[in-house]
Amino acid sequence: MSMVTEAHQQLAPTNQPTAVTASRVAARAVSAVPNEFLSFRLGAEEYGIDILRVQEIRGYEQPTRIAGEPDFIKGVVNLRGVIVPIVDMRIKFGVDDCAYDGSTVTIVLTVANRVTGMVVDSVSDVVRLKPEEIRAAPEFSSVVPASHIIGLGTVKQDGQERMLILVDIEQLMTGADMAPVDAPLQ
Repeated sequence: MSMVTEAHQQLAPTNQPTAVTASRVAARAVSAVPNEFLSFRLGAEEYGIDILRVQEIRGYEQPTRIAGEPDFIKGVVNLRGVIVPIVDMRIKFGVDDCAYDGSTVTIVLTVANRVTGMVVDSVSDVVRLKPEEIRAAPEFSSVVPASHIIGLGTVKQDGQERMLILVDIEQLMTGADMAPVDAPLQ
């Protein structure tokens, strides 16, 4: 049972108004959100993922292509004896320009007891967010399904504010379209 469904069952009697229920469920879900995120760029947007899922950050190396895989699965690399599938998040999220240059990196993740690499344009920093700095994402059509977005984080730095799209990397990396990378650790 998902955390949101479980929270909904615990918080919402059946006669309670839907808007109140949704806000209470969102508040409960945000309190369970990690508080440290690795921020990275894909095109003009900045995203954040749970830092505890990150195993390492590596410079981009050309993976070995596997025939028949979707375009966003670039192939596999051998990482100290472990065969790691590499997902290019720029292609998956529909970023127009996917040039591989000196700032392109692979973030190696451990998600659902599997090691996976994801290619991003660059890594920014580790950001600590308080629950009140995370807002629910608005409902809109996007290449990132709403179920994969934790919320929007506001980062204040040097008198400026920037917005992070906080991604539930476990949901994203274990979704139906990711079945080809869904192989257990060796």
